[in-house]
Amino acid sequence: MPLTVDHIDYAYNFQKQVLHDVSLSISGNRIMGLIGPNGSGKSTLIRVILDLLQMQGGSVHINGHRNSSRSAKMSAIYLSSNDYLPEFLTGEEYLRFMHGLYTEPLDLNVLGHHFDRYSMSGRHRDLIEDYSHGMRKKLQLIAAFMLERRLTVIDETLNGVDIESVKVFEKDVRKLAGDGRSVLLCSHDFNVLENVADDVAVLIQGALVFQGDLGSVNKDYGNLSALASEYIQSMEVE
Repeated sequence: MPLTVDHIDYAYNFQKQVLHDVSLSISGNRIMGLIGPNGSGKSTLIRVILDLLQMQGGSVHINGHRNSSRSAKMSAIYLSSNDYLPEFLTGEEYLRFMHGLYTEPLDLNVLGHHFDRYSMSGRHRDLIEDYSHGMRKKLQLIAAFMLERRLTVIDETLNGVDIESVKVFEKDVRKLAGDGRSVLLCSHDFNVLENVADDVAVLIQGALVFQGDLGSVNKDYGNLSALASEYIQSMEVE
């Protein structure tokens, strides 16, 4: 199982509770969409999963290993919601650095192919400081698609990416979620999630209130927006 999260709790400074007994799992060849309102704890959950924040209860296993282990870290890649990349590097140097972290060789032919497909032809030797916000996001995506980890976690990385490249992303992420690999995709773009996700999880006020397959969601609620609205309204009533 690429990702198993069991009964996770987290509180900032051990006082402000953010995550409440969260459990979820993603099996091989699946893409899970993670949705919820702002402030629901989605980014915190992602950081706990990837051992960037230490959980205060529960456990996380990536590819069968505890998330704090080197094996787990080598099995996962995280695309954060920001675009804080080393501006003093070129795109190619950044990808070479990322491949070095995972002890993988960099294939320049594959690199060039991805840059062409994401409308960045010839820009791989330009400094990242000269990249637009959207180009930096696409560079993050290219790194993930080239490295092909067992678990890829994407936190709102599509913000600022042009429509044509989003369509390329949809094809690439479906291809990535193969051969036992899985993707956790956190996004407010329900259209993208409906195009690529197999499953969806809804996090509200730090609690996982729904987890199921997209086919059942469409059958029971009509679409993701209706599902999210129903659970958000029910929490507000409480």
